[in-house]
Amino acid sequence: MAGENVRWGILATGGIAAAFAADLVDLPDAEIVAVASRRRESAEAFAERFGVERAYGDWESLAADADVDVVYVATPHAAHRAAAGLCLAAGRNVLCEKPFTLNLREAEELVALAREHGRFLMEAMWMYCNPLVRRLKALVDDGAIGEVRTVHADFGLAGPFPAAHRLRDPALGGGALLDLGVYPVSFAQLLLGEPDGVAASAVLSAEGVDLQTGAVLSWGSGALASLHCSIVGGTAVTASVTGSRGRIDIPSGFFHPDRFVLHRDGRDPEEFAADPADGPRTSMRHEAVEVMRAVRAGEKESPLVPLEGTLAVMRTLDAVRERIGVRYPGEETADDEAVALAG
Repeated sequence: MAGENVRWGILATGGIAAAFAADLVDLPDAEIVAVASRRRESAEAFAERFGVERAYGDWESLAADADVDVVYVATPHAAHRAAAGLCLAAGRNVLCEKPFTLNLREAEELVALAREHGRFLMEAMWMYCNPLVRRLKALVDDGAIGEVRTVHADFGLAGPFPAAHRLRDPALGGGALLDLGVYPVSFAQLLLGEPDGVAASAVLSAEGVDLQTGAVLSWGSGALASLHCSIVGGTAVTASVTGSRGRIDIPSGFFHPDRFVLHRDGRDPEEFAADPADGPRTSMRHEAVEVMRAVRAGEKESPLVPLEGTLAVMRTLDAVRERIGVRYPGEETADDEAVALAG
């Protein structure tokens, strides 16, 4: 399909879906051809807003639409396994919002489905596709600050969020870790890979989700990552990477930065700024461009957001939740069934 427009379907109609659709509209080689919601009224309103031809009142119709090249799954993450799995099984390529799933088991099931059906699958970890983040990683990989010793990253929202809010609802995978903590964890693992050790502590809500969580990841190299997420306090949302010969500091909004500063031992600080031609820092166009590049090339996953990296992040998130005592409805049953099957 080289040279042709990539035809997108949007599954769900919330704020993140609208933001992504707005970025797609600005791409000359992208076309939104269908949208689906469990409420037809929502799908029709979304279609009218973005000039989409077909609006479906169910997910199945979108999954079955052969005119759709890629489905963007933008549901709350508790529904990612069902929504993305439906589309993959129907032969659609899928870009699935972060966090990829509720847990590693669901993530592995989606990866297996994609490979079984020969479909492209990617987590919408837009940070990994950001040009400035890619530049930072290249500098670290090239040894600009020597061997990485420590990583720091935080992401906290002030709230307060009422008990009925999705961020505090266990049935929707609520809590700070999956919604916000996925960014610090993904940032650390972008630079250091999967950790060898995980320690964590949290403050839990009455509903049993984490209000704030601190985690320390460790690697055999001696590197450590100190990570924090919160839905009860607005943090600076900064990150830093310290190496044996220097440091990189990223100011507020580290997962979509507009600049970072490289400090090398014995040299003046160097500031790296985003290229205005790359669009606003909140743009998700870069992940869309990467998906379209990969689909046109016939690739089944992206080298920028590889599936094994996504699974590794899910393993870490599972490990953190195990240590802080957060489980979501249905996970206990699934775990018990897995133990029984294992004999």
